[in-house]
Amino acid sequence: MQEQSFEQMLNESMKDIHPGEVITGKVISVSPSQVALNIGYKADGIIKRNDYCNDPDIDLTTVCHIGDELEVKVKKLNDGEGQVVLSRRELVEAQLNERLKQIYEEGGIHKGKVIKITQGGLVIEVEPMVNVFMPKSLVSNKMENDFDKYLNNELEFYITEFNPIKRRCIADRKKILVEQETKRKQEILSKIHEGDIIEGTIKSVVDYGVFVDIGGIDGLLHVSEMGWGKIKNPKKTYNVGDKIKVEVRELSKDKISLTAKFPEDNPWNKAKQELSIGKTVKGKIVRMTPYGAFVSLIDDIDGLLHVSEISRERVSKPEDVLSIGQEVEVKVIDFNEVEKRISLSMKALLPEEEKKEEEDVVDVDINSFVAENSTEDTNNN
Repeated sequence: MQEQSFEQMLNESMKDIHPGEVITGKVISVSPSQVALNIGYKADGIIKRNDYCNDPDIDLTTVCHIGDELEVKVKKLNDGEGQVVLSRRELVEAQLNERLKQIYEEGGIHKGKVIKITQGGLVIEVEPMVNVFMPKSLVSNKMENDFDKYLNNELEFYITEFNPIKRRCIADRKKILVEQETKRKQEILSKIHEGDIIEGTIKSVVDYGVFVDIGGIDGLLHVSEMGWGKIKNPKKTYNVGDKIKVEVRELSKDKISLTAKFPEDNPWNKAKQELSIGKTVKGKIVRMTPYGAFVSLIDDIDGLLHVSEISRERVSKPEDVLSIGQEVEVKVIDFNEVEKRISLSMKALLPEEEKKEEEDVVDVDINSFVAENSTEDTNNN
């Protein structure tokens, strides 16, 4: 029997491998851009930087050491220089995709550490080498500008999307915050009732009213409910941070309506006494309309001086004889508490002598007068 050569015996002792096969090798040398492995084959295996992981700048000497065992995938049996081309990245990505699929299917809330801030969002490490992406729009339920503050912090989130083809796994923290906020509001709402008097803090001022914090939840104090007087511009009356006493007027599922109109402060209670029919009062012209002028009386209560009640002479337009800011004396000729309406008159305060002069004027039938005088002249002739 012919003796085998050393090379033949060595080749027979080596295992047979195929492209796509997953094998284990031991690191025999490392450089910043390449790792060499003994894979029990007639040639060594080589892992280049781009086949190790997705980081194009990684220094392989910081993650691999001689003697380490690595599980790899065979890409090519010969790279042209007699070495086997191996890939750790493809194998790891397949394993990571499988793990991400498991995490996605598990559902529930997950935790992870923010390891990187990108232009589009946060990269979060759920487990070693297992990362998910959180878009900036899903980081918070409020407007965010500073995302750097999240770096190296641990966050809770849902996994709401998993796409193995695009290797995309989307994390959503906003959904958790919305759920927490909804639960918190429900707890607060359960302790608030219509008619409650609460001292709140003004959170924001807008053209149509102010939003008031009444114990961790905001209510709207509309401009029409800010008091018994007229407020045209809330921004000139209220400031953020001001304390304010309000009453819960109405509760609904998604909003709280407030009022600052307290019955004891109702100026119409006082007006019933001081502005009763027949009373003469002084006021200031505050507004003109084609049909009359509005006069400010007491506690910002206005009365209407109709154009027909300004003078005994015909007045076409109120501004022909009156002006804004002018003080006038008027008589209350009608008081309607239900409709919150007061009618005034200047004409009713005209001096008695003017009235007397008008009463002394007698209507004369000119035709009869002429006829009677003509008869008398004929008879005399």
